[in-house]
Amino acid sequence: MEAFPVEVEVDLSPGMPYFALVGLPEAAVKESRERVQSAMSNSGFFFPLKKMRINLAPADIKKEGTALDLPIAIGILAAAGNIPAGRLEKFLVLGELSLDGKLRGVKGALPSAVLARDMGLDGIVVPADNGPEAAVVEGIKVYALEDLSGAVEFFRGGSFSPCQLDREKAFNDYSIYDVDFSEVKGQEHAKRALEVAAAGAHNVLMIGPPGSGKTMLARRVPTILPMMVLEESLETTRVHSVAGLIEPGQALVATRPFRAPHHTISDVGLIGGGSYPRPGEVSLAHNGVLFLDELPEFTRGALEVLRQPMEDGYVVITRAKASVRFPARFTLIAAMNPCPCGYYTDPRHNCTCSAHQIKTYTGRISGPLLDRIDIHIEVPALSYDELKSKREGEPSEKIRGRVLAARERQAARFTGERGVYFNAHMTARHIKRHCAVDEASDALLRAAIERFGLSARAYSRVLKVARTIADLEASDNIQAHHISEAIQYRVLDRATWGKYG
Repeated sequence: MEAFPVEVEVDLSPGMPYFALVGLPEAAVKESRERVQSAMSNSGFFFPLKKMRINLAPADIKKEGTALDLPIAIGILAAAGNIPAGRLEKFLVLGELSLDGKLRGVKGALPSAVLARDMGLDGIVVPADNGPEAAVVEGIKVYALEDLSGAVEFFRGGSFSPCQLDREKAFNDYSIYDVDFSEVKGQEHAKRALEVAAAGAHNVLMIGPPGSGKTMLARRVPTILPMMVLEESLETTRVHSVAGLIEPGQALVATRPFRAPHHTISDVGLIGGGSYPRPGEVSLAHNGVLFLDELPEFTRGALEVLRQPMEDGYVVITRAKASVRFPARFTLIAAMNPCPCGYYTDPRHNCTCSAHQIKTYTGRISGPLLDRIDIHIEVPALSYDELKSKREGEPSEKIRGRVLAARERQAARFTGERGVYFNAHMTARHIKRHCAVDEASDALLRAAIERFGLSARAYSRVLKVARTIADLEASDNIQAHHISEAIQYRVLDRATWGKYG
């Protein structure tokens, strides 16, 4: 998540042509010799036929990626006397070289620009594709160049204008969603549950037959979350920059991320890791939505590693060679079929699964993981009348307005509370303080526990969700109808759920 400076030292001496690259370079860095030599020759520069030693300092830290191509080429040219060396120390340089001398974009331009600013340098030189991304950082001049020849001219004192970016305009240009809740037909109950989830940052599990619209609903959840502010956008962009997911010429990630990994993903792919840790899907979903379709099909190991980031909002990955911390505060939207064949709750299809098969299927989701999912709802198959209806649903913008108002009430409520931002984060102490109920609500809760067999964990979840429903209505107190609606969002805890009971 943070760049560190690498100083490229080049020494040329007489003798048989020899090229030595030291300083713990990995494979892509070692291969830079071929790219640098071809790029220099094809750009009209002579590659010195001397003993050449290149050191990447500090020498005890592994160097990876292709961003060192351009610094190595510039260092060689400076050592050969083609570039005045004094100017080099004032700039941070990164870029991959193609064989014809053109510069290709690299990962991590944004954190590199932050590093250049913090080091007090005069500027940073990056490939043209990385210019808008690096220019997001205030307080540092960004020079976005097309090729090696341009870089040489720049360091010889040529006149180049720094990359200019209207941050506010760029933020507005990229903060447009291409989907909307108004496109969803029917499923009013599910849309209401997702609104509640967005308002209180609650995690959701949707249960329904294939084709009922679970994925369509999940993809539109980011559109009803509050619009990202610039600080969130920069933090999210930094994660995506490190992972190499910023498109060429893209300045910011200004819409809430939506990540939907396949159920065959490994625990490392989901949580992050590797010999040199990389951000996983939970970090790429930071400030957005992580959607896990076919939840029971994920491996047990992959699901269990979700528990820590869901609780803490970050991931700490420790390996023998490195230990890193990635942000991972996301809303989990999970979906599953009600049974292995998928048609247990569908009145138009016959379910062929036994009670034992259904119990085994749902049992793949552990209790500790379900503990962190406040809302689980049924998403039934749509009727023909609903499918052919031309009536549009409520637009995302209108729903987002209610969600934002509810979140503002929570922000005021939890001012000064460390680690608690929304109702979903409340502990038992907070529930006791902020979720007091009147006699009617208490009687309803008692009846639900006795009739539906709600567990102790379901009791606290019902109170959290009821608090959010009350916030959506701008109510200071939890009332009976808030409790009643919250109970409806506990499908897996109700004994009336047929075979699931």
